[in-house]
Amino acid sequence: MSEKTRYSDDELVEFRELILQKLEKARKDFEILKSAITMNESNDTQDTSPTFKVLEEGAATLSKEEAGRLAQRQQKFIQHLEAALVRVENKSYGVCRETGKLIAKERLRAVPHATLSIEAKNNQK
Repeated sequence: MSEKTRYSDDELVEFRELILQKLEKARKDFEILKSAITMNESNDTQDTSPTFKVLEEGAATLSKEEAGRLAQRQQKFIQHLEAALVRVENKSYGVCRETGKLIAKERLRAVPHATLSIEAKNNQK
C-alpha cells in the first residue's frame, strides 16, 4: 500500500473545525487586546467593564506598548490560521512544504497552522 499524500475529506473536516475554534478564540483575544490599547484613562463606566478588569487583574494594566506587541502577534496568528483554512479548502492542508510528506496529526492538533513536519523543523536548526 502506498503512503498517503493528503488527508481524507473527513480528516480535513475535523481539522477545519479545530482551526475555526482556534480562530474564534484568537479573534476574541485580539479584540480584548485592541480594547486595552484604545482604552482611555478616564474614569467612566468602561473602567469597570469585565474586559478591563481581566487585564487589570492579570497584568496590572498592560502598557499600551506591550498590548500593541501582543496584538500584533495575535493578528499574525489569526493570519496563519486563516491561511490554514485556505489549505484545508484546496486539500493541501497537512502536507509539509519541505518534505512533501504528511505532517503528523498530533502536530496539527497542537499547532493547526503548521506547514512543516517535525523532521523538517528540526532540519532548520
